[in-house]
Amino acid sequence: MAPSSPSSSAPEQQQTFSVDLTAAARRLLAFLRAAPPAWVGPRSVRRYEELWLPLAAAAGEAAMLVPPRDVQLVWLCHCFHHESYVSYCSSRFRRIIDRPSILDTENEEYAEDCCRDVWAASYPSEPFDLEYNEIEGNSVDNKSYDNASGEIVEMVRRYSGLSARFVSPFVREGVYHVAAKRRYIRFLDFVKKVACPATELTRLVPSLDILLMWLSHQSFPTSYATDMASMAIMENVAKLVVRFGEEVGEEVIVRTRTLWEEAHDEPYDMAGSEVDAAAVRAAMEAFYWETAASEDDANRLYKTLQPRFIMEVYVFLKGELDKEYITKDFLRLRTQRCYRSLKLNKTMSNLACKNWQKTWHTYCEFATRGIIIEVRRTTSGCFRKSKILKNISFSWSDMLHEKTLAITEELHGRMRAMASISPPVQAPYLLKCVPDRVTDDSGAMISDVILGMRGYRPQEGRWLTRTVLDHGGRECFVIRTRYSSVKSAHIML
Repeated sequence: MAPSSPSSSAPEQQQTFSVDLTAAARRLLAFLRAAPPAWVGPRSVRRYEELWLPLAAAAGEAAMLVPPRDVQLVWLCHCFHHESYVSYCSSRFRRIIDRPSILDTENEEYAEDCCRDVWAASYPSEPFDLEYNEIEGNSVDNKSYDNASGEIVEMVRRYSGLSARFVSPFVREGVYHVAAKRRYIRFLDFVKKVACPATELTRLVPSLDILLMWLSHQSFPTSYATDMASMAIMENVAKLVVRFGEEVGEEVIVRTRTLWEEAHDEPYDMAGSEVDAAAVRAAMEAFYWETAASEDDANRLYKTLQPRFIMEVYVFLKGELDKEYITKDFLRLRTQRCYRSLKLNKTMSNLACKNWQKTWHTYCEFATRGIIIEVRRTTSGCFRKSKILKNISFSWSDMLHEKTLAITEELHGRMRAMASISPPVQAPYLLKCVPDRVTDDSGAMISDVILGMRGYRPQEGRWLTRTVLDHGGRECFVIRTRYSSVKSAHIML
């Protein structure tokens, strides 16, 4: 039977937006990575209110001007509170001050240069970029607002940790944005259903991918207002969806997951799209991704090494099992290639469930090609062997061709299995040091007989040799260390 992806709804096929959300998400992430530090505060808010907004209003409809970075961050935080932003602009300027639709680096740099000239002509005494010695007191923790709006300062304070929320390297990939846009469309339709008078009113917590698309959409106020009005859900989104930084109880998150699964028959937490921010931080700490994620192209830096690509993998199960053999049957997770010794077993007794249950959460290298789930039955005998009843496989390549980045398969009886992956990203290198024989100055290996005669101690002119292998077992380089008579070490690569 051919693999199937989670079902899609009709609104997903028909909904279009007045802004390219995937490109908007890419630019938002790029800005957050390069955004000013936490000193953006009251002075930046004052510059935004008293200098930039009047300048943008006088320049016309969404003029191709990009303000200073501190002002731009305040502008984004204000736009993330769409209702407040619309009310503010309407009371001051009688219209919405829209952000320009600049979705590539070259045009953004050009628009920033143009804005520098306009800014200098309009405000000759006010610097465009705040220097380090000009930021004293400009902090969200500063209680003196310096004539700045306290409400907007609080907005900036709330979003001060936004860049850390999207620190996972998966979030930068274009494949991730395509899947996130699809889920965002379904989420908006989901909001409409939940807000139906026949259902109980509840709050909804957006997952990581949905939050990214929602913020990217809100960053263009006019487009967001137009799209929400066309879907007739503006008030529902404002009333039901939990904003970033808003504290909610665990029961709200559980309720969101339950309602989503009832509506779409798929888990709410997919790989790389967790609701819990702690899960992203735990993965970064466990795999040391922070260094690798900060490099634009690590392959150019270390051409002699085999690059590694890692993805997050979730495996879900749902359905009922044959109770007759439930004590003898078990599931085994393996990889299609490499790591043949990896065998993760799960007993069947705890797997039967009416809802999707996350059974395995792993991080796999793309070189493994995929995973295999085996249904096995324990056979009688003193060696406790088992035989395969059925096996299904999930290929990374097949899953990357799915817009959902997930595939569902029939597993055993009335049980289904779903595998969900994040896009593969370059991970830190794994290096292994393999001891070799001692060599002399010319690089020739010295026999064990001579080493034994010398008590296996390094002598002058004798080199300790170590070969360094990458994660694929390929020889990268050799390290030779010589101890001289003056007790100083010499290292040669």
